[in-house]
Amino acid sequence: MARLMRYGRDQLSAWLPALLMMVFALGTWWLVRSAPRALPSDQGQIASTEPDYFMRQFSVRSFEPDGRLKSEVFGAEGRHLPADDTLEITQPRIVSFDEQGHPTVATAQRAVAKGDGSEARLYQDARVVREPIARAGKQPATPRLEFQGDFLHVFIDDERVSSDQPVQLRRGADIFTGDVFAYDDRSGVAELTGRVRGVLQPRK
Repeated sequence: MARLMRYGRDQLSAWLPALLMMVFALGTWWLVRSAPRALPSDQGQIASTEPDYFMRQFSVRSFEPDGRLKSEVFGAEGRHLPADDTLEITQPRIVSFDEQGHPTVATAQRAVAKGDGSEARLYQDARVVREPIARAGKQPATPRLEFQGDFLHVFIDDERVSSDQPVQLRRGADIFTGDVFAYDDRSGVAELTGRVRGVLQPRK
């Protein structure tokens, strides 16, 4: 009997380390299964694209460092997307001012503007208008300018307008159309490419 007990004790001593390792392994597996799982990275990105605030019948002003009014944005509805700091606007009206304070008005059915007010993309019945500007002395006034299309990209800080879609340009009574459009207000140069057509009215 004593020999049998010694044999069983020896066997238990031999197998005890293996049994303990198995218990530790089962405990580790249970902890891993029970721990909360981290959200996939794509779910975090989807959540970050949700608007963080909404506005109705609003206006937002942007100023230059010297206090001069740079632009003012009006809209029927707006929602801010923090992921890329943009403002989606329904029925926007964007008024920007050059260094002399002359306004340029942009309208559309909807727009996506940067949060810092530096640029805006206009969609559906997009229109940018700058009224005639009087000059000193007897020089003729700068003609009225109007750009119209389904899409216009307005760079407020750089005073530029461009589009990769067909645009109609009106300068005074003259009318031009083209497939691709770019205009720099500082240089006063408009560039139309693609199928370009123009109608020039006779000067008085």
